[in-house]
Amino acid sequence: MPNLKLTDKEFWDQYWLTKSLPLESKKSKDDPFLYEILDCLERNLPTDESLSVLEIGGSPGQYLAFLHRTFGYQINCLDYSSIGCKKTKENFQLLGIPCGVYEQDLFSNKLHLPLFDIVYSLGFIEHFSEPDLIVQKHLELLKPNGIVFFGLPNFLGINHFFLKRLAPELLRKHNLKTMNLENWTIFEKKFNLELIIKGYVGGFHPSTFNRMERKSLKNLIYLNFVKILVFIFKKHLNWFRKFNSRYLSGYIFAFYRRQS
Repeated sequence: MPNLKLTDKEFWDQYWLTKSLPLESKKSKDDPFLYEILDCLERNLPTDESLSVLEIGGSPGQYLAFLHRTFGYQINCLDYSSIGCKKTKENFQLLGIPCGVYEQDLFSNKLHLPLFDIVYSLGFIEHFSEPDLIVQKHLELLKPNGIVFFGLPNFLGINHFFLKRLAPELLRKHNLKTMNLENWTIFEKKFNLELIIKGYVGGFHPSTFNRMERKSLKNLIYLNFVKILVFIFKKHLNWFRKFNSRYLSGYIFAFYRRQS
């Protein structure tokens, strides 16, 4: 199989080493962007404690913790990062929540997992060059009539304008084609997925591009402008989040039911 990954295991091991525990996603007006993401989950998933759920690339499990607390789901995490899986196990021990943790590669021929009622990933599909294959891998772990959903950041539009100047290396680790929802109709038809809902959420979120990889006078000017935007939109323009589009919003969601 060709190398489809835009990141590698070492990247994610180092990434998870920086995370302090415990971590649990919670709805709070103090974090309006996360609030919008969690609210989208709450509005589009069924309440049924008998359902099993798998998050692919789910370390360290903060969203799984939210799903368990909110819906009572039996939660599971699949990740190929050894550090990520270690962090996930530690996180759920600290939270006092049971969670199955599978340290395996989604693309391995030796991958053996049960089927789940709900399979999803957040911030995962955009790290691969062939999204159709990633969707297929999700579906291979999903029960008939189960729900599959995807969430990912949106780096198009105004977000792309700033990121290509302030964080071009970050952009190179993402497949920007996955962030145009018009492209998703290809795999929707290919896999006969029943659309529940899809769209851009979270509104304008300047923290998406509040970063700088390389110092220069021009970048410092951009970054200072971004910090002003972050302050203004957090303190005074939170109502603006109700406006969503691929040119403006910070996040993307799509929910589907697998037709038997």
